[in-house]
Amino acid sequence: MKPPGRVILVFLVVMGIAGISWATELPPGIGGELLSLSRETLKPGDGWASYGEGTSGGSQASMENIYLVRTKEELIEALGGDREKNMEDDTPRIIFIEGTIEISEPYETYKDPEFDFNKYLEEYAPEKWGREKEISGPLEEARARSQKNQADDILIYIGSNKTIIGVGKDAKIIGATVKLKNVHNVIIRNITFESPIDYFPQWDPTDGEFGEWNSEYDCVSIEGSRNIWIDHCSFSDGRYLDNEAPTYFGRLFQQHDGLLDITKESDLITISYNVFYNHDKTMLIGSSDSNVSDRGHLRVTLHHNLFENVTQRLPRVRFGEVHVYNNYYKINPHSPYPFDYAWGVGVESKTYAQNNYFDLSWTVPASKIIRRWKGSCIYEEGTVISYPSSQPFYANLLKAHNDVNVDDQLEPSVGWEPTLFLRIDPAMSVPAIVNSEAGAGKL
Repeated sequence: MKPPGRVILVFLVVMGIAGISWATELPPGIGGELLSLSRETLKPGDGWASYGEGTSGGSQASMENIYLVRTKEELIEALGGDREKNMEDDTPRIIFIEGTIEISEPYETYKDPEFDFNKYLEEYAPEKWGREKEISGPLEEARARSQKNQADDILIYIGSNKTIIGVGKDAKIIGATVKLKNVHNVIIRNITFESPIDYFPQWDPTDGEFGEWNSEYDCVSIEGSRNIWIDHCSFSDGRYLDNEAPTYFGRLFQQHDGLLDITKESDLITISYNVFYNHDKTMLIGSSDSNVSDRGHLRVTLHHNLFENVTQRLPRVRFGEVHVYNNYYKINPHSPYPFDYAWGVGVESKTYAQNNYFDLSWTVPASKIIRRWKGSCIYEEGTVISYPSSQPFYANLLKAHNDVNVDDQLEPSVGWEPTLFLRIDPAMSVPAIVNSEAGAGKL
């Protein structure tokens, strides 16, 4: 395997970070300005990820640990050299992504020899299997083996003390789950992610009244990790939209999971200037009502992000203290992803929402923005709503929710007040700022 491109000695770039000067020889297409950008750390006060020791990623990487990668193999090698063991690698590294990196292989690459989808449909059809018990048997076991084969190939593990940054406007990672599991101090910037497709989703006849197809694989999955900064990235289902997928047993054959999920005691995370579009289950913070070990964790800041043509979980929160401010929500009535709700108030969640802006269609009343999921409180202020051909206006979303949902009342007292932010822009300014600055290619 050809090793990833390395940075070689040629000229001096004076960094001004902690008074250090770096001597560097750069590959074609990477100038000193880009190297300087890769050395950036999260500014003090910029959300929860700035708390305590802050988030510096791979900014202190030595010259032999700076890489330019263009392929899946080069990416894995740059991260440490062993796909799964890479999560244990805490060496400071800077990894530049150039061009498009395709991670997933074709369907037949992962299919177990004993798996036959048509036979799977015959075996577990509701009229034959019913809807009262979970599926089992050789075909389900073969499906699970197939799914594991795919997982073993598309999960890209990131270790601690890493900066992953895209070069220019066209850096893409397609068909991967970028996994941050039990790590700390990671920065990911300026990359377009296309959600992986689960070739082997599971049929669960007991999920809801009619059953559901349930998939694995988020775009970025953060588990048990802290001090993470995700900035100026774009996330979507890309070429494979849900409305183009078939239905089986009367339910959508769902092959996507989340775009960016934060679970299992993860903590101190800032999500800034990203774009989330064309997706259903967008961002989950806290995976389970029963995972009480999440108490005292899941402290997350979301600011200056664009959510467009997305259905739900913007975000849905359990347990965490989540600051949601200056985000722009665009709800298009002609979207391939029909809107359900934005802020999910889950068990023991404490979301603090400030100065967000909603472009709504006339089919979406203000009362649909917040949904209660066993939670009790959400603080909300400064929200602006705009409808087509009307003037934007300030709205009290909590009151709108409580006026309609008399049996699901929410309180405004969340027991904390954010202090970690650089600035909170007026809500009326949010669309212009976010449209101009958010997403990959705008760093």
